[in-house]
Amino acid sequence: MRMFLALLLTLAPLALGAQPVTVFAAASLRGALSEIAHSYDADVTLSFAGSGTLARQVAAGAPVDVVVLAHPEWMDWLEGRGLTKPATRVDVAGGRLVLIGPAGASTLEAPDTDTLRMALGNGRLAIGQRDAVPAGSYARDWLRHIGAWEAMIPHLAETDNVRAALALVAAGAAPLGVVYASDAAAEPRVSLRYAIPADTHAPIRYPAAATTDAGRGFLDHLQSSEARAIFTAHGFAP
Repeated sequence: MRMFLALLLTLAPLALGAQPVTVFAAASLRGALSEIAHSYDADVTLSFAGSGTLARQVAAGAPVDVVVLAHPEWMDWLEGRGLTKPATRVDVAGGRLVLIGPAGASTLEAPDTDTLRMALGNGRLAIGQRDAVPAGSYARDWLRHIGAWEAMIPHLAETDNVRAALALVAAGAAPLGVVYASDAAAEPRVSLRYAIPADTHAPIRYPAAATTDAGRGFLDHLQSSEARAIFTAHGFAP
């Protein structure tokens, strides 16, 4: 009996420890979230894609414990279907939108339709898919704000996620792209051409929520001072 009690006491801390989790996260979080996951006390399986794609996978029954998206509307969509744990939603980071070009390209001041057309030449403007990728939605907001959206539609290269738009510019396949500042900071083959003002598009927020009880521990970790420092180091806003 004493041996049995001793075994229970030995195993109790393990039972109370952090549990392995699966996390679905917006593609723009790849670098930061990989580092944050590495600092967690249990195994973390990460899956990255566009927020719309991830939300639909959750709705289709994909096994996941935590979802971190790049736009509040997709989290609203999941909450409205009862697919997240109540009262677990929290914004874990903010973002900034930028216009990028190949490494060494000069900066642009207050781009307009004519400026963008000239900079594109015969190329295309790489953005996330406007209706499924948050960065693409924010890019559309900005282009509408400066009166260039309709003119740019025929010149868009829309991608499944923002990292794919970044890759097009990095590879020289597109002369311009609209991505997050955190993406641009992670890719030495691109340069910042214009910092898009925050008041020209919807606020960029990264909401997270648990979809199972096992995800609550990792959600707490995302709000820790250690995680916040990692987000900041990767170029995300508080």
